[in-house]
Amino acid sequence: MTETIRLDVGGMTCDGCSNRVRNVLEGVRGVSSAEVSHLDGSAIIHHEDVSKDLLSGAIRSIGYSVDGEAEDFHWGDRSVWRRSANNTKWCLVGCAAGEFGTLAYYSYSGITADLELYSSKWYFFAILPLINGLATSVMLETFLLIRGQMDFRTALSTALGMSFISMLMMEISMEFTDLLFTKGELGLNYAAVPLMLFVGFLTPWPYNYWRLKKYGMACH
Repeated sequence: MTETIRLDVGGMTCDGCSNRVRNVLEGVRGVSSAEVSHLDGSAIIHHEDVSKDLLSGAIRSIGYSVDGEAEDFHWGDRSVWRRSANNTKWCLVGCAAGEFGTLAYYSYSGITADLELYSSKWYFFAILPLINGLATSVMLETFLLIRGQMDFRTALSTALGMSFISMLMMEISMEFTDLLFTKGELGLNYAAVPLMLFVGFLTPWPYNYWRLKKYGMACH
């Protein structure tokens, strides 16, 4: 006899998320079909004698939460590492665009060349690349979410609601690496760029894994 159950799924933000949840549910033996919507965070599942715990476990295993609860946390989930790496990669592209562009302008224009180290003006110009990096990251995430069939207002709201902790960790680690190469002078040392990208990716990646694994919160 076919039964129907509705689950509240957290962490879905686009059609790609809905498709992943639907696919994993329909892969469970005894499930005939599943209707999943990221818009209202629901999964309506048609099945024959499949337990709620099994269905919930299947959803949590791919990084989403069910009824506000995610899978028990551990650091050994390769699929979550891969997914969080993809999230971190796109965040890095967005953050680097604004930060690198601002620092490159400093070097090109010489506007920060005569600043006294650690003066109030120095701190102002040091913070500006971080702000610009956050702005370009939000812009890129908004664009990617719109490509995933999300309307502009929802996409912008989702992008703004992403973890600024992760972005700030990325921005600060990259600029600090650059300052080590420039010895405190504000500007872009091109020899430092590969290391800046490497450090910028690695610094927030474990945090993004934790956030995705524990709370099912991601955007891609």
